[in-house]
Amino acid sequence: MTRLHLKNVMIALATLCVTSSALGQYVWLNEKGVKQYSDMPPPASVPESRILKVPGKTLGSSKPNPAPDADRSVDAATATKAPLTTAEKNADFQKRRSEQEQKEKKAAEDEKVAAAKARNCENARDYQRSLESGVRITKSDKNGERTFLSDEQRTRELQDSRRILEDCK
Repeated sequence: MTRLHLKNVMIALATLCVTSSALGQYVWLNEKGVKQYSDMPPPASVPESRILKVPGKTLGSSKPNPAPDADRSVDAATATKAPLTTAEKNADFQKRRSEQEQKEKKAAEDEKVAAAKARNCENARDYQRSLESGVRITKSDKNGERTFLSDEQRTRELQDSRRILEDCK
């Protein structure tokens, strides 16, 4: 039983190896209507409507087959593009690193601003609670002397603190 199973697996692998090369074939109709098979793209004179199969595309594909000239231009562009030199790779790395550092610096700055805003909002809430509680609040005047807030000043300060706290929400 094991020997028979091994034999079937070997036959399946051999069949797969032989048929996999057929997946990379172009199929098109020539001017006489005869099917042509090749591993190279059809000549430029063959219209796209006569190309039946392009490697990597399924038969029922909703996308139109790419034009053979477009394939050649992409291949030519890839062929002329040389691999990056060490200096170019290093420059790309330095550029990516500096961009990453800038992102981190901006994130840290945003975090500092958010923390400062949170502290200011908490201070404003505390001040508003003090104003609403009715506790006498003192301020220093121009001469440095302590003065108590009048009821009118307390009302203005309370309105100001509410306006400030609207931005904190």
